[in-house]
Amino acid sequence: MPYVNVKITKDGVTPAQKRKIVADITQTLVTTLNKRPEHIHIVIDEVEPENWGFAGMLTPEYRAQAKARAGDSAKS
Repeated sequence: MPYVNVKITKDGVTPAQKRKIVADITQTLVTTLNKRPEHIHIVIDEVEPENWGFAGMLTPEYRAQAKARAGDSAKS
């Protein structure tokens, strides 16, 4: 019984995108590990961006910095 936990930031991911994630992961496990689809469990956890950190900062801060850098690059 494979169990896959996908964690993403809660940023407007659509139900169609979630369906594709589940279908693609399921197909990979069927193809690669010969698992039966009805035995595969996939959970998608959506985390608020302010609860997700990387590069030493919270996601909203990181995105603001990246946007500022992109704006600076466009001016050059």
